[in-house]
Amino acid sequence: MTQDGVTVWETAVLDGGPADGLRIRVADRPGVVQVTRPCAVENPPATGPAVQVAALYVYRRDLRVTAEPLRYGFDAVSP
Repeated sequence: MTQDGVTVWETAVLDGGPADGLRIRVADRPGVVQVTRPCAVENPPATGPAVQVAALYVYRRDLRVTAEPLRYGFDAVSP
């Protein structure tokens, strides 16, 4: 949220999934938050660029919550 040209950061809590209970700070109340967790790579390619793999988890904002802490619920079917 922006007030008088100043970015306002708000506290949010993630519900469910691998980041359950994690508290974060968000600006502008995004509708979706992505959480990533690095994955181990077995037998990386011997040539070419190094690769990194991350598991992706999606959390969607609960629009019923209008005051801090905002809430984001785990979306198990995304992306």
